Amino acid sequence: MPLLKFDIIEGRSDTEVRALLDAAHEAMVEAFRVPNSDRYQCVTQHRPGELLLEDTGLGYPRSAKVVLLTVVSRPRAKEMKVAFYRLLVEKLEAQCGLSPNDLIVSLVENTDADWSFGRGRAQFLTGEL
Repeated sequence: MPLLKFDIIEGRSDTEVRALLDAAHEAMVEAFRVPNSDRYQCVTQHRPGELLLEDTGLGYPRSAKVVLLTVVSRPRAKEMKVAFYRLLVEKLEAQCGLSPNDLIVSLVENTDADWSFGRGRAQFLTGEL
C-alpha cells in the first residue's frame, strides 16, 4: 500500500513498462517513506482512442506515451504529495524519457478500514500491519 494503477496506451515494450513501474515505485518510497517491499502496482493498456487525456486548458501537449496514474493511499501530508509529484516527474523523465507533459496523477485517499491484504482480514485494524 499505496496502490499505483497505471493507464497507458498500448505499444510499450515489457522493459519500458517495467521502467515506468520501477521509477514510480522509487518516487513513492522516497516521498511517502514506505518500505521498499511495499509494492502494489497494476497496468491497464488501452488501444489508441480509448484513453482521452487532454490538458484542461493548461496548454500541455500530450503524446501517445501519456500516463494516467491513480494512486490509492492512506492520507498523506500535503508536503509528501508535492514531493511525490516532483520526484515522479524527475524519475520518469530521467529513467523512461517521459515528458513531464505526459503525466497525469490522481491521488485518492482512503483509511485503514479500506484495506485487506488477504485471508479476509483487515490487517491494519487487527494490528497485523
